[in-house]
Amino acid sequence: MEKVDTTDRLTRLRELMQKNKVDIYIIPSEDSHSSEYIAPCDARREYITGFTGSAGCAVVTHEKAALATDGRYFNQATKQLDSNWLLLKQGLQDVPTWQEWSADQSEGGKVVGVDPTVISAPDARKLAEKIKKRGGQELMAIEENLVDQIWGTGRPPRPSEPVKVLAKQFAGKDVKTKLDELRKDLEKKKSSGFVVSMLDEIAWLFNMRGNDIPYNPVFFSYASITPTTATLYVDESNLSSECKTYLTDNGVSVRPYEKIFEDTQVLGQSLASANGDGPPEAKIRKFLVSNKTSWALKRSLGGETKVDELRSPIGDAKAVKNETELEGMRQCHIRDGAALIEYFSWLEDQLNVHKVELDEVVAANKLEEMRSKHKHFVGLSFDTISSTGANAAVIHYKPERGNCSTIDPKAIYLCDSGAQYFDGTTDTTRTLHFGEPTEMERKAYTLVLKGHIALDVAIFPKGTTGFALDTLARQFLWEEGLDYRHGTGHGVGSYLNVHEGPIGVGTRIQYSEVPLAPGNVISNEPGYYEDGTFGIRIENIVMVKEAETKHKFGDKPYLGFEHVTMVPYCRKLIDETLLTRREKNWLNEYHADVHAKTKDFFKENELAMKWLERETVPF
Repeated sequence: MEKVDTTDRLTRLRELMQKNKVDIYIIPSEDSHSSEYIAPCDARREYITGFTGSAGCAVVTHEKAALATDGRYFNQATKQLDSNWLLLKQGLQDVPTWQEWSADQSEGGKVVGVDPTVISAPDARKLAEKIKKRGGQELMAIEENLVDQIWGTGRPPRPSEPVKVLAKQFAGKDVKTKLDELRKDLEKKKSSGFVVSMLDEIAWLFNMRGNDIPYNPVFFSYASITPTTATLYVDESNLSSECKTYLTDNGVSVRPYEKIFEDTQVLGQSLASANGDGPPEAKIRKFLVSNKTSWALKRSLGGETKVDELRSPIGDAKAVKNETELEGMRQCHIRDGAALIEYFSWLEDQLNVHKVELDEVVAANKLEEMRSKHKHFVGLSFDTISSTGANAAVIHYKPERGNCSTIDPKAIYLCDSGAQYFDGTTDTTRTLHFGEPTEMERKAYTLVLKGHIALDVAIFPKGTTGFALDTLARQFLWEEGLDYRHGTGHGVGSYLNVHEGPIGVGTRIQYSEVPLAPGNVISNEPGYYEDGTFGIRIENIVMVKEAETKHKFGDKPYLGFEHVTMVPYCRKLIDETLLTRREKNWLNEYHADVHAKTKDFFKENELAMKWLERETVPF
């Protein structure tokens, strides 16, 4: 991982800050749609810092520069940041959040500036309050992004890829039904309408997919839904005649993408006139926006008096998969599992039998080639984390051609990868060893596996959150004084974003707000990492389902998980002496299921079949 010299970039940014009368400038990671994964043209924080991780926020003053990021990226940020930057390790004791650090720097009446399109309205409000409390002057909206100005002609163009209709055989629910359900929800909330800014929510609502952000089948767009209208804001040149007819048939009108701010101003003004003649006590029927909506969009609609923020009803609906989507998840994970089994058997054979030297990127490319042969394959769902030895301890490691390691058969190999299929999205992590693992590697792997199993077999009452379940996956590591600095599970989209809210398993506060429900699809991925030595992570995708229990205390249904990932665990890394009989039985049942569902893919692949049979022998 190479460092980028950011001195010149920071110098030019500070000149623009002075010109705009700004003392502190904030550069979030997100784009105008609060996307976690972004198009290259929106990678402003990466450009200014040199840090390539997906999460973090940069804050620049005239004297200092700080990057805040979470535990997944401490190792990576330390390697990538040059001497201009202070690293704020979020979540560690006595380390300020980026908001606190920004407010501290604003003491003495200083002005903090940010592009209002790339910070959410709630984040902007909370930050403004902190600035005032610390004696800062204000949070100022800087309309033209300062990083874009110094990036200049080197900034990649905004993607403009074709948009396609997702067939109902994969979507499971048509657009008219989704719009009807949303409008009923808006009526219950006595709202004038909902302005949608999250790209995956728009793709899901209209059953359309694009390719504007790498690995995420979304397209740049906004949408406005009222009781009588549905408007999609998108570059019309990206819509085929089939798309246009499809939208018209479903009662959806199309407006240019860049007209959203102009139109939302008109919508906001229409509220004032619609409610102007009524009695003073008549309550205005406000517009609703997601709590991820940008400060700019909320300002355009008229601000607090005309807009209410809430957790998006579309996000909630999208997280509960319908039967078509759930079955699609089962089927695509069987095919994906077959690709991984073929890959791991090939990799072991290349390293141990043929003594071939393979680097992490060459191996990752081979895995993509194997996946691409399978039915309904579209592409990858994120950059493959193909990591050997110490690189496996970098939680979100990204190998790059010419700047990666040769895979060492005598070291741990961690592979975290996934794909997009028309019928679902996959995300699987397996940690393997092709030689003789150390005692600590085997112990750590087995403790992680025990936590992984404990979460998989959990039964819990309806109303339980992922926040409450997180300790199940960590308990065996905790008993040894060990832990990991990332969440245990995230929501997964259906041929959509591999990371999907609002549900998940972990200590993030939002995971305590939304209970798990039947139809949710999440990952189960505990891990353990020793910096500079090795890393372990084991990940399956699981679906929440109703569980059969002898009793139903409080007349509540009880829930559990159905795992859909179909890839064996590494026998060589399992210390059987640490497993209970129940855990061995679970492993035997799981491996029998993997064998039964994937073996037919290997009728003409003796190498993969032998590997599968060896790895699924009962304990």
